[in-house]
Amino acid sequence: MERVAPWLRAVNTVFTPAIAGRRKKVDRLIERAVREAEGRTGSTAHGEEHFVEDLRFLLRSYADTPGLTPLGWIGAVQEITDRLENRLRIRKLHALNPEIADERIDRPIIVTGVPRTGTAVLQRLLAAPAGHRAPLLHELMHPGLPGTPDEDRRRRAERAVEAVQRAIPSFSGIYDMHPDRPDSCVWVLPHGIGHLVRVHPPGYVQWMLDRDYTPDYRYLKETLQVLQHGAARRRWVLRAPAHLWNLGALMKTFPDAQVVWTHRDPAVALASLCSMTETAMALNTTEADPKDIGRMWLGLLATGVDRARTERSRLPAYTVVDVPYRHLTGEARHQVPALFERLGLRWGPDERAALESALASRPRDHRYDLARYGLGSAEVDHALADYKRIYGAFL
Repeated sequence: MERVAPWLRAVNTVFTPAIAGRRKKVDRLIERAVREAEGRTGSTAHGEEHFVEDLRFLLRSYADTPGLTPLGWIGAVQEITDRLENRLRIRKLHALNPEIADERIDRPIIVTGVPRTGTAVLQRLLAAPAGHRAPLLHELMHPGLPGTPDEDRRRRAERAVEAVQRAIPSFSGIYDMHPDRPDSCVWVLPHGIGHLVRVHPPGYVQWMLDRDYTPDYRYLKETLQVLQHGAARRRWVLRAPAHLWNLGALMKTFPDAQVVWTHRDPAVALASLCSMTETAMALNTTEADPKDIGRMWLGLLATGVDRARTERSRLPAYTVVDVPYRHLTGEARHQVPALFERLGLRWGPDERAALESALASRPRDHRYDLARYGLGSAEVDHALADYKRIYGAFL
């Protein structure tokens, strides 16, 4: 299968010499990113030293990635510059409008689960009721106050999506990205498993697993407060499989959250995730080994599920609602209205139309094979035995 556009090979070949010695450029690029972020926002990075140093580590990890392509490197540098700019903008808006900190993020619905288990479609369905609201991709990529549209920031999000679609034409059949549709919290959270879909940076996995994510989730809340300020208050519907790895920090930040946990046969979900990763990595590195992808994600899924089960055991039983993947696909017309009822939500014509739209637009041409990634169902079942034992009824 052709995972990237043919012209990418020529581009990467021509520009590879330009990124030689990229590790030596990290400090200079971080300094430039700080200057650009300060210039765009009119704010200062003073007081954000820890945030900057974490991004420095991330960029060094990208720099050390074997076979990193020029487009992969350029994308990493641009993302870090954007994340710094967003951070300074959010902080400045809070400083200029102290009342933003009083914005209540009441009872958010937070959709999570192992990647490739229907979290995206479920977020969009739960955001359909009039009293609900999910953050749109362009708001997450370049957040600002509502009612003050910045066409430059929105256009930057459009260009990013268009670039992915041109470079990886098949990706839209795997992951639906659109500037004006709800998307994942990982666009605000600066660190986590999202980076591992694109590359496997040396040393990053353990660093990522060891760090405290409480400040990251505090920043997510501050961003939601900015997006909500001055607008009609609605119930937020958030989504990220990455929350599974950090359920404790999530619930510390949003203690009254309703968590909706999606489930699917882990062998099937893992095969789909590995395929998505291989496709994304084709843009970012020339040395993506399918078997390495399989081993990495099998270990990470086992870790994430184990962490989530531990944190869940500390929560009241009503905090988490389990949703099988089949309830969002073949059984959706019967089961989704029942889920709304269970969550105390209205089910009416608008919600029914949202469901029909979701079913009609669901990608159907994504094919994947677990064996390609050096894994078998028995091995996956062994690694995730406790998960299957406890949640087997939802798989």
